[in-house]
Amino acid sequence: MKDTQKSAKSTTATFTDEERVAMKERVNEQKAAARRGPRADKADGESEVLAKIAEMAEPDRVMAERLHAIIKASAPDLSPRLWYGMPAYAKDGNVVCFFQDAQKFKARYATLGFSDKAHLDDGAMWPNSYALTELTAADKARIGALVKKAVS
Repeated sequence: MKDTQKSAKSTTATFTDEERVAMKERVNEQKAAARRGPRADKADGESEVLAKIAEMAEPDRVMAERLHAIIKASAPDLSPRLWYGMPAYAKDGNVVCFFQDAQKFKARYATLGFSDKAHLDDGAMWPNSYALTELTAADKARIGALVKKAVS
């Protein structure tokens, strides 16, 4: 009889060192959240986010501090928390938006991203992340409006 079974092929995904670090950070975040349990509050998340921002290199640290203030002012009900080692902001436990500094994945620019939980739908296609090289007054206003729409 002829053997018709195909040999199993390796489907191992190749991740960068930065992606592996982000995945480990996510696992640690989940373990820490489980340890804190229901006693966790917004202040815990905020202190973790501010500590992560403080670790960032210039100019991303300044941008992240400004974004943190914009997001808090635009949507005070969002809870700051870490998400894959990035500052993020959640509603009812679901991340709505996050900040990725340029050094996180050795990118040219920092990114303000929105998850699928953000209510930014506009037709059949819309942006869910924005490259940031600086924050002007017009950028601040646009980000504030996006965050408000995302949580509406």
